[in-house]
Amino acid sequence: MEANQRLIGCLPLFRMEKAGTDMTAVASALLAQAKSNVNAANSLMDLSWIFTFKGEPDMALSTQVLALELRQHYILRPQRGQVGLRLLALMTPGDYLGNTPLEFLLEDSDVELQLLFLGPGLPFPDRLPAHDLIFTAVRQADENIPVLKLIEEHLAGRPEPVVNAPHRIPLLARETACTLLEEVPGLVMPPTVRVTRQGCQRFVSEGAEFPIIVRPVGSHRGQDLRKLEAAAGIEEYLQASPASEFYVSRFVDYRGPDGFFRKCRIVLIDGQPLVCHLAISEHWMVNFVNSEMDKSAWKRVEEADFMAHFDQGFAHRHAVALSAIHDRLQLDYVVLDCSETRDGQLLLFEADCAAMVHANDPAELFPYKQPQMRKVFTAFRGLLDRAAGYQGLTSTSEPGGDLWNGKR
Repeated sequence: MEANQRLIGCLPLFRMEKAGTDMTAVASALLAQAKSNVNAANSLMDLSWIFTFKGEPDMALSTQVLALELRQHYILRPQRGQVGLRLLALMTPGDYLGNTPLEFLLEDSDVELQLLFLGPGLPFPDRLPAHDLIFTAVRQADENIPVLKLIEEHLAGRPEPVVNAPHRIPLLARETACTLLEEVPGLVMPPTVRVTRQGCQRFVSEGAEFPIIVRPVGSHRGQDLRKLEAAAGIEEYLQASPASEFYVSRFVDYRGPDGFFRKCRIVLIDGQPLVCHLAISEHWMVNFVNSEMDKSAWKRVEEADFMAHFDQGFAHRHAVALSAIHDRLQLDYVVLDCSETRDGQLLLFEADCAAMVHANDPAELFPYKQPQMRKVFTAFRGLLDRAAGYQGLTSTSEPGGDLWNGKR
C-alpha cells in the first residue's frame, strides 16, 4: 500500500466482504500501513469497518478510536471524474448505521464526501474544512442528544445550507414521533410509551390491550423485539433482557388476506416518496433478511410490480399521509418503514434518518432494483443540488417550542 493511503471507505469494503474477498489479507495490509506511518488514520478507519463487517464490534470501536485520536476529518473522493459538490457530513463515532450511511446513497456520484466526527473528546473545530453543503448525519439516540445540540449551537448563524437540521433529529424518537404524527389523516402509528422495568410491569398490570410489542430503548433491526400475547409473558421477557428502559405499544395485525405480512421501506427526499424495498414474510416481524426474498420467485415478482407501480399505487393511495409526515417532521431526508392496515391506511412502524438505503442486492436475482435505486440516488443528488443553491434550507430553528425535549 502507498505511504499516504487514501481512505477506501465503508461501501467498497462492504462490497468486498459480500463478494467473498479475503478480508484477512486486506486487514493485514491496512495494519501494516498503520504501523509504518503514525499518521495512517485512513488505514485505521478502514480497518474498523472490516472489524464491523466481521462481527467484531469491540475491535471495530477500539480501532476507530485510534483513528479518531489521529484525525477527526476524513475525505472520500469520487471514484471517477471531477468533484461536482463537496458534502460535509457531521457524524458521531460508531458503526456504519450509527449515522446516515451516505456512502451508499452517493455511489458513483461526483460528490466528495467529507466525514467530520464529533463527540466526547472530538470537539467542533474552530474552522470547518472547505465544503459546499452540510449534512447532519448523526442518528437519533439518547446518547447523541449532546452532539446534536453541539452541532446546532455551532451552526447557528452560519451562512451555508444544512440538510436535516440537527434540532429535528430527536423528534424521530418513537415516543415523540407517534405524538407528533397523531391524527394525521389516513395514518396509523400506535401510541408508544417509554417505561422503566417497573413501569413495564405496571403498564401490563393496569389492563394493557394485548397483544403488545416490547423492545429495549435504543434497539434497532428487531433486536430483542417481542410480541407478547398476554400479561404472563412480561416477566419472562424482562428476565431475559438486561435493558433498563423499554418501548411498549399495541400490536396491529397487518397481515394480508393470503396470510403474509408486507413491510416496505420508502424514503422521503425533500418530501418525495420513493420505494427502496418490499419485504414479504409469514412472520409479523418483517425485515428484508428474514423474509428470504432471494429464495422466493413469487415474492420478487410482487416486489418488482410494487416498485413499477409505486407512484400510481402505494404513493398515490397515501399521498395525504406522506405529505403530512414530511410537513410535521420537517426533515429533508428521512426513511420510513411502513405497511398498510387491513382497512387500507398507512401503517408507520418507524421513521429514521440512518436506516440502510442501498443498491447491494444481487442484480441477477433482483434485476428491477438497480434502476429503482438509481432513481433514489438521483433524487438524493438533486436534493443536494437544491440545498446547495438555496441558503438556509432547514437550518434555522422555528420560533417557540422546546424541540430538544420533543415539544413542538
